[in-house]
Amino acid sequence: MAMQPPNFGDTRRRRFRRIPVRTLAPNLITLLALCAGLTAIRMAFENRYVLALAAIVFAAILDGIDGRLARFLKGTSRFGAELDSLSDFVNFGVAPALVLYFWGLHDLKSAGWIAAMTFAICAALRLARFNVMIDDPDRPAWTGNFFVGMPAPAGAITVLLPIYAAFLGVPRSGFLTWLTLFYTLGVASLMVSRLPVFSGKRVGTRVPPEMVGPLIVLVVLAIALLIAYPWILLTAGTLTYIASLPFGWLSYRGYERRSRESKAEAAPAPLPSSPTIVPGLARSPDDDERPSRLN
Repeated sequence: MAMQPPNFGDTRRRRFRRIPVRTLAPNLITLLALCAGLTAIRMAFENRYVLALAAIVFAAILDGIDGRLARFLKGTSRFGAELDSLSDFVNFGVAPALVLYFWGLHDLKSAGWIAAMTFAICAALRLARFNVMIDDPDRPAWTGNFFVGMPAPAGAITVLLPIYAAFLGVPRSGFLTWLTLFYTLGVASLMVSRLPVFSGKRVGTRVPPEMVGPLIVLVVLAIALLIAYPWILLTAGTLTYIASLPFGWLSYRGYERRSRESKAEAAPAPLPSSPTIVPGLARSPDDDERPSRLN
């Protein structure tokens, strides 16, 4: 009886099945953002800080695009989520820390390196906590409007404020360097804090037809201003973002209060409990009004 050779073709086709383009496109944008973050590190080594900051800002823009594109194309995947987290750690944790260190924190020697390293570690912890909280099924729906702690891309853009100020003409001095150290530690603490911060994920999911034209004009205007006046725009945007943090906390407390009130209204009212009657000690309603007997 002749033995039939095994059919390896079916196994190979099952193992190497085709991947849809809608899944590849967001991952390619994530890899492009990772290239920008690595380029920022190289530019910092070469003391070309303008290009280093431009690369980090470009990586932040791409980070805001890849997630929205994946949801729009319905190409989200576990692989893409893990790749995005690793890319964010390099782009918004390692790259800003090294840029700050080579720009001015190295003057403080070990203290400056500790501040840069602390920022990178806090970015890693922030991203790890974000990945864990995504899988929490008990979170209310309204919590999707907020991040817990400052997100890593915003933290990277915010922590570079001293360099923006230096490019605007603020003289570099020992005081500015020490101020940069404490400012870096402050932004790092905001990233790992429990402070509710507006997420903005649900902004722009639906645009009215009459607003498409003005929105395109605003986007083009913002890009033109960023190219023409980068340091003014980045400084103003960073200060505005820092000033908006308390409003995010107040809005979160308002959501919490309304959630508690709605739960209290939806809870069923407790039934009135009947008095417990002990045998032998039952009393009629008129017992208190009867005169006591004389002995």
